[in-house]
Amino acid sequence: MADDTLPIPLSALQHFLYCPRQCALIHIERQWAENRHTAEGRILHARTDRPEAARRRGVRTVTAMPLTHGELGLIGVADVVEFHATPEGEQAFPIEYKRGRPKAHRADEVQLCAQAICLEAMLRRAIAEGALFYGQTHRRQAVVFDAGLRELTLQTIADTRAMLQSGQTPQAIYAPRKCEACSLIDICEPRWPSQAASVRSWLQSALMAPERD
Repeated sequence: MADDTLPIPLSALQHFLYCPRQCALIHIERQWAENRHTAEGRILHARTDRPEAARRRGVRTVTAMPLTHGELGLIGVADVVEFHATPEGEQAFPIEYKRGRPKAHRADEVQLCAQAICLEAMLRRAIAEGALFYGQTHRRQAVVFDAGLRELTLQTIADTRAMLQSGQTPQAIYAPRKCEACSLIDICEPRWPSQAASVRSWLQSALMAPERD
């Protein structure tokens, strides 16, 4: 059983929304494997993994900035946080780097929104938006931290915490596109539950079939 006070890594929120079983394998069972996608992501993050600060044209840029939120129990690191000069003072603008391209699900947006919530608690200032930078498109995608995204993020934090505290890894549900892209597919073996069900079904039908002379 996980400790109630154990902080949740921000990356776990993205893992949970992508696949709860993947999240459990990484954060409960401490399993990891690398494939082409994770290797490309690691290379992309190399430029933001070292804590540095620079200023250019009124924007202060900080890389690998530690983040925390005591009340929500979150910890993590922001790839990049830009601090834009405004008449009211510096305005934080978080940027998360991703290797692929924009996705249909909102896992990346939730991870970024959680970073913004941490920054708001740390800086005591509201943050309206940030951006996701995708390696395949080489473009930023703006993300507005509206009420809907914030609600989804808080719910994901609660759901992720509940799963981690349970100490239970959910059963695999095979989804071809997601599973084949996951580096943990050989550890997870998502096809096995459906194959086992097919075997059980065949055995039951064979046992119930009338005998022939």
